[in-house]
Amino acid sequence: MDLKSKIESLLFISGSPFSLEKIAKFVDAKKDEVETVLKELQEEYKTAGRGIHIAAIEGKYQMVTNPENSKLVEGFLKEEVIGELTRPQLETLTIVAYRGPISKIELEQIRGVNCSLILRNLLIRGLIEQKEDAYIITHDFLKYIGLTDTKDLPDYEKLNKDQNLQDLLQRTKEEGKTS
Repeated sequence: MDLKSKIESLLFISGSPFSLEKIAKFVDAKKDEVETVLKELQEEYKTAGRGIHIAAIEGKYQMVTNPENSKLVEGFLKEEVIGELTRPQLETLTIVAYRGPISKIELEQIRGVNCSLILRNLLIRGLIEQKEDAYIITHDFLKYIGLTDTKDLPDYEKLNKDQNLQDLLQRTKEEGKTS
């Protein structure tokens, strides 16, 4: 797989910007090679009239929508934000509420699927927030459901400390270290 393809894939799946160093580490390439490819990609996306661009802000890179499509995107996001939550979004939000702060990796281990887009949507809606590499529910979410503390959630103590889930996460973490 070529370097350009690898970088595109990373930027596509990420819900947050990547530093040049982090991209270079993931694709196992030198920083200057990665920077050259990123500049090529930025130019390709711009000149091809594509719906996606690659933004570079303070040394971090992220895929963004073409500014010419801002009205379209705004309309879609508005509908997404005020629309009902999907079952996967509700599942993810529940896990974050009961297990937070929780990393994206742990969340995906529990759910068994990639959660990038779901997390991004929940962030946009203001239901969760990211603190370093972990996700937590927001005060707005608690206000919305009429609670003042996550400990007020039904069966919070039981579900927050579930031993089967702890064992699963620990086993998966250990398997990741040995492979």
